[in-house]
Amino acid sequence: MSDEQDNGSDSGVDPEALYKPPAPKSVEEILKTDQEDESLRKYKEILLGSSAAGLVIDANNPKNVIVRSLTLVVAGRPDISMELSDLSNLDKKTFTIKEGCQYRLRINFHVQREIVAGLKYIQKAHRMGVQVHKEEYMVGSYAPKAELQGYSTPIEEAPTGMINRGSYKMKSLFTDDDKHEWLAWEWSLEIKKDWD
Repeated sequence: MSDEQDNGSDSGVDPEALYKPPAPKSVEEILKTDQEDESLRKYKEILLGSSAAGLVIDANNPKNVIVRSLTLVVAGRPDISMELSDLSNLDKKTFTIKEGCQYRLRINFHVQREIVAGLKYIQKAHRMGVQVHKEEYMVGSYAPKAELQGYSTPIEEAPTGMINRGSYKMKSLFTDDDKHEWLAWEWSLEIKKDWD
């Protein structure tokens, strides 16, 4: 590879460490800039909503992101949802899937007060106390909105074979570019030979 093509991937530098997110701006600040450009002003109102600044959905919750549910979606099967308003019993909640099935996870959430940049969903699977798998999904940036917003992961395929069947302890984290921890929770996944 020539020097011109070297992107630093072999230099041992973590590309994420090089990324610097822009300074945060409130919805109100964004809407106020470029007021003289009518087309840009209208475009921002479409994207952000003219009443998005300071929108509060749950006054008792100080967080900008309120994660509502995690749903397991498998074609031809009923959706299985995990409500995330009460985390006290979630470590006992188990999703059961058939080995080799194709599935996706859907996360529903509200954004209130301010724009949230670079939302991420990180999921780690542990078996017998050892991390065996990690997935990180870039969810995106969102403005406050009264409606429930959602993200679905790409289609995944559950592992197959006797060695992969069994229980997994799942650790989930909803975070963002600014390293805010909007919600962290644990739950269980059971991979079986067939559906119950």
